[in-house]
Amino acid sequence: MSEAIPLDVVLVHVDRALNGMTATLRDLGDDLVNAGTDLPGGNTAYQIVRHCCGVLEFWGGQVLADRPITRDRPAEFTSSGTVDELVALVELQRAAFRSDLEGFDGEAAPRGPLDERNMDRDEVRTQGGVLMHVYEELAQHRGHLEITADIVRSQR
Repeated sequence: MSEAIPLDVVLVHVDRALNGMTATLRDLGDDLVNAGTDLPGGNTAYQIVRHCCGVLEFWGGQVLADRPITRDRPAEFTSSGTVDELVALVELQRAAFRSDLEGFDGEAAPRGPLDERNMDRDEVRTQGGVLMHVYEELAQHRGHLEITADIVRSQR
């Protein structure tokens, strides 16, 4: 009996997370997507989703595909823009992530390097572990986005 989860099954869940995020962005609209909450250190909806695009770029591009990337992680948390700009970036990153998965082997080591923050994490020692980490981050931040959106709506 195989313990492997088919790649296309995991991607269904990745797509659901991204689709849910873009639906929330569209619901908020340009008026609220950059609105902050009264929570100390809180992020805007735009910043949360921009960070998720960075997650896809780093873990998919650098770690899984071993392609050069340009990521300014701190800038993700100060970013702002329009819903259309961010939805376009989500779609670009979704397509790049799928391309980054060409030749995916869940049991093999990642093809690219980890950064210092992640070098000692056993759960990302395989491509399958990296893929599950990407889904974990997207699911976590989708919930974070929904709570942020609820707070922003209630404050307006």
